[in-house]
Amino acid sequence: MKAKRTIYYGLMLMMTTATIGCARMGSPDGGWYDDSPPKVLSTTPPDKGSNVTGKKIYIEFDEYIALEDATSKVVISPPQLEQPEIKTAGKKIVIELADTLKENTTYTIDFSDAIQDNNESNPLGNYTYSFSTGEEIDTLEVSGTVLDASNLEPIKSILVGLHSNLSDTIVTSEPFIRVSRTDSRGKFIIRGIAPGNYRIYALKDADGDYMYNQKSEMIAFSHDILSPSCALDTRQDTVWRDSLRIDSIVRVKYTHFYPDDIVLKAFTATQTDRYLIKTERNEPNKISFYFSYGDSIIPQIKGLNFNSDSAFVVEASEKLDTITWWIKDSVLINSDSLTIEATYNITDTLGNLISFTDTLDMIPKLSYEKRMKLEEKAYEDWEKEEEKKKKKGMAYDSVRPPEKLEIQVAGKASTLNPDQNITLISPYPVARCDTAGIHLYSKIDSLWYRSRIEFEQKQGRLREYQIRAEWRPGIEYSLEIDSAAFEDIYGHISGSYKSGIRVKDEDEYGTLMVLVTGSTDTCDVIVQLLNSSDAVVKEAKVFEGEADFFYMSEGEYYMRALIDRNNNGVWDTGDYFTDLMPEEVCYYEKKVDLKAKWDITLSWDLRKISVAAQKPSEITKQKPEQTKKVKNKNQERAKQLGIEYVKDNVQ
Repeated sequence: MKAKRTIYYGLMLMMTTATIGCARMGSPDGGWYDDSPPKVLSTTPPDKGSNVTGKKIYIEFDEYIALEDATSKVVISPPQLEQPEIKTAGKKIVIELADTLKENTTYTIDFSDAIQDNNESNPLGNYTYSFSTGEEIDTLEVSGTVLDASNLEPIKSILVGLHSNLSDTIVTSEPFIRVSRTDSRGKFIIRGIAPGNYRIYALKDADGDYMYNQKSEMIAFSHDILSPSCALDTRQDTVWRDSLRIDSIVRVKYTHFYPDDIVLKAFTATQTDRYLIKTERNEPNKISFYFSYGDSIIPQIKGLNFNSDSAFVVEASEKLDTITWWIKDSVLINSDSLTIEATYNITDTLGNLISFTDTLDMIPKLSYEKRMKLEEKAYEDWEKEEEKKKKKGMAYDSVRPPEKLEIQVAGKASTLNPDQNITLISPYPVARCDTAGIHLYSKIDSLWYRSRIEFEQKQGRLREYQIRAEWRPGIEYSLEIDSAAFEDIYGHISGSYKSGIRVKDEDEYGTLMVLVTGSTDTCDVIVQLLNSSDAVVKEAKVFEGEADFFYMSEGEYYMRALIDRNNNGVWDTGDYFTDLMPEEVCYYEKKVDLKAKWDITLSWDLRKISVAAQKPSEITKQKPEQTKKVKNKNQERAKQLGIEYVKDNVQ
């Protein structure tokens, strides 16, 4: 009898141990995992409480919790100018506000998806705590999307704020009264709003003052006045039996807050304040000035320790913000210090352009002595190579040939479309160009014929030239440039050049015609074809409602339209201080497949689809982050045990 009792108690002990093992979270013995998110047990002060005076808040959970990236994810509204302290303490979150509490104000602390349990990282989901320092708590909400105005990319983590003061300049003088931040999809929700009228803004707040006071800060503004409201509504919710099977679809009543479709298009204003960023003389033969903004008046420089009359060839960038002086005289090039007096325009504190004169010592990156040593080393290396050739009985040079002017051919000159041309680029300013030494031949029926060309310097480009010709489909060409056709300001002579060029047959191209509607008659519309990287491949202006693209290679394309408000052919940003919105950009919502020998006609209503839904996901670079979900490891565990697992009920 005693032996039986011993066996009985032993079995009971084993069963108890097994039960305890199964209950242990994440235990290696095969027990069930904790797949439940943390639950809020209590808050101090009470959630949605009124007449709150204390600045310390406690939120208690049913298990140990962790906060992920609280600095960027947790948003407190009204915004706090002094950084609050947010920390975890076991099963609690403790928030201590540093700013003085405002009277009769609703405070919201939006944790987004930052809260998760400490053991399995199960997320609580979007959680917001709120309280009021007055008798009532405000509960209205507005929501929407923030996009980059130039390319409709969703903007992540940009601040979105409200002002009840409807002044046109309030965002430059006072902090927002309610704030939120966008998620990875550019979406935002501003909570705890009182009834009334508001203006809304988005801001990349560089200095943390919740105001727009730097032109370098990205901003979005709207002329619309918001009047938040709410109404009862019904939506369909899906109840899942597990991750693969739907249990049921139910209709659920909820409070619908309006507006919920706000679209803000953010931009960075053009930096029009002009100042000198830097000067450099990286190469001994050129001096470069870099400005923050261009100016039609080219800076003037005067030599103080040398004669600067006719000493330079001046090159300006397209935007006139970078100016390069090419030094012509070899004596000056070999000088290790050129002292100059430079006079140029800069912006004063009142925003006006004024003339400014500065004295600068322009010293090359490598001294003359070091350059000579490198040149000697290069000559010695050349001599050794020629000596090796001589010993092997190969052809060799006894005199080192002079440095040649290497004219570069931009792009792939071996293949051209009929609507393209060839660009030549010189590394140095050209002093002489013999156009008679540039030849183009076309091959017809195995015979070569001379083809007519037009050769010209590209407008606004000192060192770039263009060869234009009638490029006929299916024809093979040969571009030949005689030696000594080009000579630069340093006496370098170009060598000979020859390259075959093929223009594809008409059958290898497709044609796309785009019928555009939804724009205004007073603005030009430019349609751009894009590749999978959102880069422009070709563009065409809409004429009489149509944009045509000929000689298109087979492939996949996307489309963007620019509403060119000032008809200057490029996209222009906005300016808050002059109430100027950025020019409008639209995307065609689908991919365009072009095939050889196909002629495609597409109709595109620019206003048909909301701007927030236009850009195809394939070319959207700001991808939405994966929504945090409960890991549900128990399903895998149930499969291992060969049983069916239903949450909160193991069968």
